Amino acid sequence: MRPYTPLMLAVAALGSANTQAQSIEELVVIAPRDTRTIDVTEALSIAPDPAQLLHDVPGANVTTNGPITGIPQYRGLFGPRIAVSMDGNQLAPAGPNWMDPPISYAVTAQLEALEVYRGIAPVSVAQETLGGAIDARTRRMDFGDSEAFRSQGRVVGSAQSVNEGYQLDAEFQLANDRHRFRGAAMLQEGEDMAFPSGDILPSSYERQRYDLGYGFRSGRHTLQIDYGYNDTGEAGTPALPMDIDYFEGDILSASYRFDGDDGFAVEARVYGSDLDHGMTNYHLRPPPVSPGLWRQNIATADSFGFQLEAVWETDGGRWRAGLDGFQETHDSNIDNPNNPMFFVVNFNEAEREVYGVYLEHDRDLSDRWSLDLGLRLNRVSTDSGEVDGTPAMMMPPAQALRDAFNAADRSRSETNVDAVAKLSYRYSDSTRFYAGIAQKQRGPMYQERYLWLPLEATAGLADGQLYLGNIELDSERATQFEFGWDWAADRVSMHPRFFYYRIDDYIQGTPLEAMAPATRFVRMMNTNNGMNRADPLQFNNVEAELYGFDMDWSWRLADRWSLGGLVNVVRGERRDIDDNLYRIAPPNLSLRVDYAQGPWSARLETVAYAAQDDVSETNREQTTSGYGVVNLHAAWQANSSLQLALGVENLFDREYAPHLGGYNRVMNPDVGMLERLPAAGVIVFGRVLYTF
Repeated sequence: MRPYTPLMLAVAALGSANTQAQSIEELVVIAPRDTRTIDVTEALSIAPDPAQLLHDVPGANVTTNGPITGIPQYRGLFGPRIAVSMDGNQLAPAGPNWMDPPISYAVTAQLEALEVYRGIAPVSVAQETLGGAIDARTRRMDFGDSEAFRSQGRVVGSAQSVNEGYQLDAEFQLANDRHRFRGAAMLQEGEDMAFPSGDILPSSYERQRYDLGYGFRSGRHTLQIDYGYNDTGEAGTPALPMDIDYFEGDILSASYRFDGDDGFAVEARVYGSDLDHGMTNYHLRPPPVSPGLWRQNIATADSFGFQLEAVWETDGGRWRAGLDGFQETHDSNIDNPNNPMFFVVNFNEAEREVYGVYLEHDRDLSDRWSLDLGLRLNRVSTDSGEVDGTPAMMMPPAQALRDAFNAADRSRSETNVDAVAKLSYRYSDSTRFYAGIAQKQRGPMYQERYLWLPLEATAGLADGQLYLGNIELDSERATQFEFGWDWAADRVSMHPRFFYYRIDDYIQGTPLEAMAPATRFVRMMNTNNGMNRADPLQFNNVEAELYGFDMDWSWRLADRWSLGGLVNVVRGERRDIDDNLYRIAPPNLSLRVDYAQGPWSARLETVAYAAQDDVSETNREQTTSGYGVVNLHAAWQANSSLQLALGVENLFDREYAPHLGGYNRVMNPDVGMLERLPAAGVIVFGRVLYTF
């Protein structure tokens, strides 16, 4: 058994001191050596983007390209380098620019927990975990003890001032000893977001989600089937060249579990998604002046995955072995509604498959020493169909790019190895030391390999640069080191970690030669359209490193008062040239003061970010100034079923631009083109939660 250290933190709200079911706003973080399990069952989160919950995790942050397009960042790594799953199931975003990152398909009000694997992730939790792993777990009612059905449900309604946004969520569950049923629905809508000097255009959004689930248990056998339908309407993404017109699609999963004797269990699951996506540069934002520059992109993504795993215990410890697979196919076609002759086949049956096997072993070496080992072997394969487009029929540089791409051997495969070793030493009942070393690998995503024409379909980099793919890319390989300790006394606890990641063959955009076809194409487009786009970058393998420190801590001052907070520092650099990595969060910290008495609770929070001057010249990244904001929340547990909450974010209406926000790509009188997008101004919000 792993040792657990209870740690009380906060998820954007407060703890209620009532001893009944009134710990409504508490975040209980159960911390074995390598995880943070964030209980968000009752979290006071009114943000439409579930990624925002990660601001309360040591080492984590969020890169933001729109109100529902947050991409998790962990210790400076983001995008496909972090494995994000829903109930253990992967999902392939339909948007080539990740307007729908995987975590966006989780519904905050329906979540039970976010499980964040701190630091070096076990090889069993996901296939590629070079940047860590996050699992969003849906709330599910337990089976009962008799044939009589029990029911439970909840309704959540919230509203906020900054964009006149609101969210409604309803859930109902029913279970007895053999069957359980679940149904849920969610509606979100908001207008353009205000900041102290104006409005961010466009930043409106609308989304609906419907979920059904059925579980069956017979003896030691359990079957679970879940279905979700996502319907995202028009939504702004001002840091990207287009806005969301729609996301529609189905998400399915089925799992079977057998629980045997003495800790033996077998679990098998299959899952998949079928997603459709439309985006434009004219329906929400002011359209280009020239009708020839109007663009619409229709994209689809189909995915299928499976996992078979066995767990058993022996006198020597616990073992876990499994095999898994995930395959995805992407299509993306660009056109112009003003010109039926214009088209670009952006991606044509771009395929990516990963098949893996793994083995883990955890054991106690003595009363004080514990060891975790893991080994994974992945086979990563990609391929693409032929491409074409009007530019290739009219412009020699584009024709050269198309012909070279179609003539190339586009099928690529590589075998990647992940290995993990983590050692834990219990110095005393209150102190435990931890050290880990690992090798992690990640194969190129389809955008990095098969982007044949210089475009911005880069999985959400949002740096305003044009990129060209590279079929010849190698897999990234990271050597990871981590050291830290957990200390928990009666009233005080802290959990610091120091880390160093050395990444060989890091995939990064690098400059092209002036005579390269892609460079000549961009310059020709500039001349033809009166534009001034910078020369494109091409995805290539470079050398990089990241290092830093993160910590969460808490101090219970008295029965009613407590302090807590986070400290995060990460530095990302190129090792082959004198440059920094792109979009790295600056040093930041938070300080929280909590008060709770009976049904009342309150929190005063300060969040501060330092200036970020260590920016990527290659990506032409802008520096940002430091800032601090103050938040105030309060909650009243009226009875065991009803809770009312009020709060103010950015209490003093501070105007600032987060470094992890993108650059404005929209004609807006309040924000200059290619300026850093500002954060929201003062936000007054309220929420009603009713459980039954």
